[in-house]
Amino acid sequence: MYNLRRLQMLRELKHRGTLAAVATALSYSPSAVSQQLSLLENEVGAPLLQPHGRRVRLTPQADILVAHTEAVLRQLDQAAADIAASLAEVTGTLRVAGFQTAALALLPRALTWLGETHPGVRVTFTQAEPDTALPALLARDCDLVIDEVFPGRPQARATEVEHQLLARDLMRLATPGPAELAELAGRPWAMEPAGTPAREWTTAVCQEAGFEPDVAFETADMLVHAELVAAGHAAAFLPDLLWHDRRPPVALHHLAARHHRDILVTVRSGAAGHPLIRALLAALSAAADDARAAAHRHLTGHRAPARTRQD
Repeated sequence: MYNLRRLQMLRELKHRGTLAAVATALSYSPSAVSQQLSLLENEVGAPLLQPHGRRVRLTPQADILVAHTEAVLRQLDQAAADIAASLAEVTGTLRVAGFQTAALALLPRALTWLGETHPGVRVTFTQAEPDTALPALLARDCDLVIDEVFPGRPQARATEVEHQLLARDLMRLATPGPAELAELAGRPWAMEPAGTPAREWTTAVCQEAGFEPDVAFETADMLVHAELVAAGHAAAFLPDLLWHDRRPPVALHHLAARHHRDILVTVRSGAAGHPLIRALLAALSAAADDARAAAHRHLTGHRAPARTRQD
């Protein structure tokens, strides 16, 4: 029978890429990791690693072994979920990663909800964009990711994860000048960093309107975008959830039904049924409803119905 700890090391190497990264993640020395993987090769009776420049990569036989290891870990996750479900109280720690708007609009509300309904649940949070948060989820560095997907720009989704739609968030054009997108050719823009889904989407929307945007300001902080627009220095696309706690200081225009993003919650396959995950999903769903209602009030001046809290 193969040693599970060594199998996990092989799996970590597939996700993290280097022996040094595996050693750091598991609190081993690189030489100890290398030794354990050599022992695993002896157990398996086939080469698992091959040189690749200054690094190593997995052989086809190692990939087969990692796939089975993933299945074993999913079964162990299910066992943990079944045991947790058999207990009278929901307790434990959940590690969450998510982008800035989620941290601002959803996290404080969700923590308040959890404190009222499941005081034994502890949540830690790391701000991270989806391109780093999702690999961290697969590497088991976090338990739940709040990420975003834009129309026509779907991210590659691993079969090892499950998704739940949390909210649909409108993206509105914010501009100190013309409200017509085509008239903003040649004007400076504030956008998120290159390579992010939001940047790809906003660039594509401008290109569809017939121009390449002049990105003068690049930051993932939507509040900076809003301030630049309010001061007359840039145009930007801003999400409705940004206004969960304030009135917008800029003119906002909803140009098309496809101008939105979907906010998703992503967990590892089989983990959605764990009582801790279920509790946090309920809290995030309630927080999303409350934040959208608050944003609607600030955007329109009319009170929208807020969600009624229930245990």
